[in-house]
Amino acid sequence: MRIFSGQASPVQLQWLIWGFVFIINFISLLPMDGVPQSAAFTIVNTGFYAIIIYGNLHFLLPVFYREGRLLPYVFFSLLFLALVGISKSYLSQYLYNRFFAEEYTPMNARMLIYTSVTGIVVYVLSFVFRFALGYFKLKQQAEEIIAQKSQAELNLLKSQVQPHFLFNTLNNIYYEAYREAPRTAIFIERLSEIMRYFVDESPKEEVTLGTEIQFLENYIALERIRIRHEVDISFTQQCQPGTGIPPMLLMTFVENIFKHGIDKSSSRNEVHISLLQQDGYLVFRTRNLLHPAQAGNNGSGFGIQNLQKRLALLYGAHFELKTYAAGQYFNAFLKIPLS
Repeated sequence: MRIFSGQASPVQLQWLIWGFVFIINFISLLPMDGVPQSAAFTIVNTGFYAIIIYGNLHFLLPVFYREGRLLPYVFFSLLFLALVGISKSYLSQYLYNRFFAEEYTPMNARMLIYTSVTGIVVYVLSFVFRFALGYFKLKQQAEEIIAQKSQAELNLLKSQVQPHFLFNTLNNIYYEAYREAPRTAIFIERLSEIMRYFVDESPKEEVTLGTEIQFLENYIALERIRIRHEVDISFTQQCQPGTGIPPMLLMTFVENIFKHGIDKSSSRNEVHISLLQQDGYLVFRTRNLLHPAQAGNNGSGFGIQNLQKRLALLYGAHFELKTYAAGQYFNAFLKIPLS
């Protein structure tokens, strides 16, 4: 049971409280009434305490008070306490006369007043009981969240073992290749940097423009290898490398260029990319020559649709995103505010 590990559940905690109430009540009655009578009246008292507390917590509060019906709540609370008090008084008197009294004792006003006052005290304590349970639940939830966070961090560390093993292996291959084929070593280094970006940078909420630009340049360099003919690519930048932006915002356009905007069988491919920072905004443009395979592609694929949704979540309506064909070129335009 979790109760012995300091992690008692709310139900177990309530059983502990009621067990404590029962013992205290029994001990207080024992010197005057003896064991049988003390046990009987302790059961009655504890039962009626529970009726008052749970009646308030599970019926009166949710049905009336939480719905803003204050006057009905007060009225039905008083009626509830009166009915419970009278019932307890008559039940206690019946048990006493039936099993323990030497001679019949009639009900009197003093007994009713004592039972009513006791009921009011228990009714007030029901709020303390509710707050105590609420605090316990919140504390338990906080402990569970901390435990889940620790487990998630542990899982993250475990998940990073294999990528970092791969990075170290790539580094070893890089040094071997550098001695035999320096150009191949450069591509291995760029691939390693791309993979490190995915593992270390992309999960972050924000990266620097310098990091994002380096990622794009590495990606462009590796894509060049896959193209038979040389591609005329220009990438101009007028921005502050330390400026922060969400990761992977610019990648969709560049990826679409190499996926749809390059004719690998042609020696005439032209790509222009520009990144400009001005007046608190970042403006990103791409332009590539249209070819027959791209003519039917209007730039509204899943990549652009997903980017549109992400931008809406990040910036609301404070961004511009356009893709369009103009003459022999296909253009993409993105403008986002900088924090």
